[in-house]
Amino acid sequence: MADRVVVVVGAGIVGLAVAREIGLRRPGDRIVVLEKEDRVAVHQTGHNSGVVHAGIYYQPGSLKAVLCARGRAMLRDYCRERDLPYEECGKLVIAVDDDETGRLADLEKRAAQNAVPGLRRVDSAGIRDIEPHAEGIAAVYSPHTAITDFVRVAEAFAADLAAMGGAVRTSCPVDRITRTASGVEIGTGDEVLRADQVVLCAGLHADIVAGLAGAEPGPRIVPFRGEYMDVVAQKRELVRGLVYPVPDPRYPFLGVHFTRRVSGAVEVGPNAVLAFAREGYRRSLFVPRDMAKTLGWPGFRRMARQHWRTGLAEMYGSVSIRAYMHKAQRYIPEIGAADVVRGGAGVRAQALDADGSLVDDFRIDRLGPITAVRNAPSPAATSSLAIAEYIVDVIEDKAPAALSPHR
Repeated sequence: MADRVVVVVGAGIVGLAVAREIGLRRPGDRIVVLEKEDRVAVHQTGHNSGVVHAGIYYQPGSLKAVLCARGRAMLRDYCRERDLPYEECGKLVIAVDDDETGRLADLEKRAAQNAVPGLRRVDSAGIRDIEPHAEGIAAVYSPHTAITDFVRVAEAFAADLAAMGGAVRTSCPVDRITRTASGVEIGTGDEVLRADQVVLCAGLHADIVAGLAGAEPGPRIVPFRGEYMDVVAQKRELVRGLVYPVPDPRYPFLGVHFTRRVSGAVEVGPNAVLAFAREGYRRSLFVPRDMAKTLGWPGFRRMARQHWRTGLAEMYGSVSIRAYMHKAQRYIPEIGAADVVRGGAGVRAQALDADGSLVDDFRIDRLGPITAVRNAPSPAATSSLAIAEYIVDVIEDKAPAALSPHR
């Protein structure tokens, strides 16, 4: 059917990729992206570390595993076609003690099941060959893990959409969504847009915007701030690529690690600290409405009872550079608290179920003509082009929605 109107809410990298895919696949549609900020890629996309993941961590068969593998290859080709930065600097995931070695073996098996390209196990000498200033007793090396600039990628998606006749409308916060007999009405201030189909890609506000459309209250988004340290210029050459710890399987966070950026800068981070606002990039920012939503969710209270010690440790590392760097220095001892300064921060939109479980996999719900992305954390940027394909398949009834999370 030609000349359908499709509205995408949210101009982060996923929302823009979805709009672009709809334009490619259904050129007769009129596509409008609504973004509450004054430009695209402001929040999670704009505070992303720039890592293009190869698929090491994800539950085999999960949506994350499948879409990360496809999305990485698609993103690599897209960046090369558009002359966007894309550097396969490689990643080491390093174990420094026997406990971590056991978890590393489990991670290696998972990566093999996910067919991570070029992955190999290395010993301490092999670690030094790849990263001369890193230390550990064993590691897995992913040579095709890469870095890019996701803001530039998102801007390129927006340009592609414009070239197809679509529009990105900034400074247009959505405050109401109503299903009608003929479609959907989307309110933004005094204006009402009428659409045949709507896709919600609202990131940090995913649960709130989905609620406007009548979706279930769960999962609830709980914001976690990830803070970075910038390595001083004199020490940047000590890190060639990406140096990661073995992650704790209880959490969907990867631990504080060393990241080289396409600019040549090197960052350490991020940690994972509960934010007191949905857009809580500063420790001092407290939004009572946002905190009430967090504290009022039964899943948060259950999670807090189980993991409060870890939360306190993260908060201590947030205020103390020395504590922050203590664990990171196990992997590159020559970079300590005196060699970093406080850098930027991002906020991760972490979905939390009512039973206290951190939702790990991507989650997408279908509400008739409305498709809602309820959880799209890392590797969503890596996977964005593949996620877009999947969502359009959902819209066209070629793939299932309302997915159960893999934990």
